[in-house]
Amino acid sequence: MKLLNTEIKNKVLQSMMKIIDKQRANIIAANKEDLEAFTKDDRALYDRLIVDNAKINGMINAIEEVKNQEDPVNQIISSTTLNSGLKIENKSAPFGTIMIIYESRPDVTIEAAVLAFKANSKILLKGGKEAINSNLILEKCWHQALEENNLSKDWIKLLHLKREETQEFLKNPPEKIDLIVPRGGERLIKFVKDHATCAVLISGRGNNFLYVSKNADWLKSVKVIINAKTDKISGCNALDKVLIDKNIPEYEKKVKELKTILNKLDVDLVVDEKISKLLPNENKILSQSIWYEEFLAMKLLIAEVDNEDNAIDMINTFSGGHSASIITENKIQAEKFMQQVDSAAVYHNASTRFTDGGQMGVGAELAISTDKLHHRGPLGLKQLVTNKYYVFGDGHIRTNI
Repeated sequence: MKLLNTEIKNKVLQSMMKIIDKQRANIIAANKEDLEAFTKDDRALYDRLIVDNAKINGMINAIEEVKNQEDPVNQIISSTTLNSGLKIENKSAPFGTIMIIYESRPDVTIEAAVLAFKANSKILLKGGKEAINSNLILEKCWHQALEENNLSKDWIKLLHLKREETQEFLKNPPEKIDLIVPRGGERLIKFVKDHATCAVLISGRGNNFLYVSKNADWLKSVKVIINAKTDKISGCNALDKVLIDKNIPEYEKKVKELKTILNKLDVDLVVDEKISKLLPNENKILSQSIWYEEFLAMKLLIAEVDNEDNAIDMINTFSGGHSASIITENKIQAEKFMQQVDSAAVYHNASTRFTDGGQMGVGAELAISTDKLHHRGPLGLKQLVTNKYYVFGDGHIRTNI
């Protein structure tokens, strides 16, 4: 893998920012074609597809953020000299070729490519057919930026593959692929894991939980629930399940108050058997499978729990391992919850909507990884590298002792 110097990489990114800005009208026009052709009854997917001036500003900002970050490649992680005189350095290194598969979200065509390129990796972009026109013009912008700086267009390539062709590509890739990142639902992730022959980093489902402790400040609880549920339903960090401790003061009154507030915000509720006794007109759970669902809709499941241990067990059983929050004024209780809940991000008195590269200070992200290897959480520029050992000797040989 040829290492590009930081200056040339940043020049490409600077060119890209100017090109996108000049092409605003054409990008929005291409996106309009995609929106007009959209036929699915899926509000979240449609919301992700929209590109307007604000979204283009976000793309430019994302590129600028990455441009201003330190080059993550060839950084010394550790260095030591052994008694024998052998010097060993561990340095960050590019992955090589990364493939990302995603639905809708034309902004991923920007964020994924800018991160991979700055991290000195080639990227293969497999976007959804619903965003084809948007992605084509964004790829054209990338290619112009590369060519302006005398680099090959092969650094950033949009793949035009149908489902069957994608399956064959994963099984028998025409070139070496070092990492695949599927961003989407359970079906997409399973499809990739079943057919890929290289490393796969999972950007899993949300299905995020919030536990209202008996020690919670109720006004904080309501404020956080509303934000986490309604701020952006298409986000993988949106809230899906609320567990309310039955020992909270004025339990019945507060459950009914929460129901009234959420109904006014057009949030559809699903309730367990115990909550249904307080809210008899709300939909009851009909199947246990709903506990595993990521809603991506104005829909929220509310259930009663006996205590914190009960809540932790339920979250670890059903959640997607993405984000979970506890609302409590007891710091010891919060620490126990945050240590024992097995999620990429755990929160105390805060909305799950903060699980985002920009919000967490990481900057642009390739995905929110729910894997534990090699990284968990927002996959930003610093995380989009692997490592390599450099060993320096002077005729050193190993002898068996």
